[in-house]
Amino acid sequence: MTDPALTRADIELERLESAVAAMAANLVELDENPDRKELGATRLTGQTAIAWADAEDALAQLWQGHRRLGELIAEARALRGARRVDAAAFTRLILGGSITLSTSTVPLAQRGLTGAGQVSTVCSPGDLLAAMESAFATAVDVVSQAGDRWRRLLPGAADAAAALAHARALGSGPLLDDANRLLGTFTGTLASDPLSADPAILARVRDLITRADAERTSATELRAWLEQRLRDARTLTAEIGTALRAADAARHLAAGRFPEPKIAAVRVTDPQTELAAIEALAAAGQWALIAPRLAQWNRQANERLAALRAAAAHNTGLLAERGELRGRLDGYRAKALRRGLGEDAVLTPLAEAARAALYEAPCDLTVARAAVGAYQEALSTTIAARDAR
Repeated sequence: MTDPALTRADIELERLESAVAAMAANLVELDENPDRKELGATRLTGQTAIAWADAEDALAQLWQGHRRLGELIAEARALRGARRVDAAAFTRLILGGSITLSTSTVPLAQRGLTGAGQVSTVCSPGDLLAAMESAFATAVDVVSQAGDRWRRLLPGAADAAAALAHARALGSGPLLDDANRLLGTFTGTLASDPLSADPAILARVRDLITRADAERTSATELRAWLEQRLRDARTLTAEIGTALRAADAARHLAAGRFPEPKIAAVRVTDPQTELAAIEALAAAGQWALIAPRLAQWNRQANERLAALRAAAAHNTGLLAERGELRGRLDGYRAKALRRGLGEDAVLTPLAEAARAALYEAPCDLTVARAAVGAYQEALSTTIAARDAR
């Protein structure tokens, strides 16, 4: 009858052989992994240095364990292949504590009279394999995490560096200085301590660059807007000049022809002085100071333009109204002549009074308007009375 312990040992030996074969392939692949090589070649710092030291210890234990298991399997196969199998030795080798992990010396003060001078830590091949699985997971975890950080964050850092260089080529400022400082710290950490590299810092760098771009764009747009406003101001200055000349001409025509209080005054102011000061600020690049002064200048200049145009319209209107009243008087007198009333004793004095009011200087339009109205009303009444006979 087959010994159950021997059967278990045979099954365990086959498992160990399969595990060692797979282990060799995985350890070689881990050794050749680019991220592991990079970690091994880099002068690491911080959290990554600590984790990599543990991973290197784990790798050393893995290769040592692989060697021990290989030697044990060879020994076990030799025992199992002997003409007379020493079942107890074979079973003990495969299933028992046949692997010495460490041996330490017990200090004399801690020994009893019969105590051993050395103490060994042993385990079974299966226990060693389980410990190696844990060590392999430790090493792979460090390599994978570091490699993942590099692959994810290095392209982002490169993009941020390019964006920062582009932004600094267009201008400078405290936001870009902060971005440059943060990015320098981040890339240094990413190179030597990838496990401590915080993606949030890279996001802050991008945000600072975006804010700097927005500020620069805003400043550029403000400058373009103000430059257009300055061009508009020059156009407005020319319009004020034209309006001033028109107002002066209208006042000149009205002067002496109408009572002085009735003539709109033309106040002379020079918008060029303040505009020249604003343009000096523009030449010095002081765009932030220009906006409020230019807004005030525009308000005052538009008020000035409106006042000049109103004065010109008022004074021109005086002449136009006088001309209209003269035309009406001439029309009424022509009508009187056609009706044979040119020498009428009632109408003639009224016509002469209206003519005197319109042609004397200064002409009081209120008096003239009333005189023309009186003549028109008397003429209409006289004609109606004659027609009724």
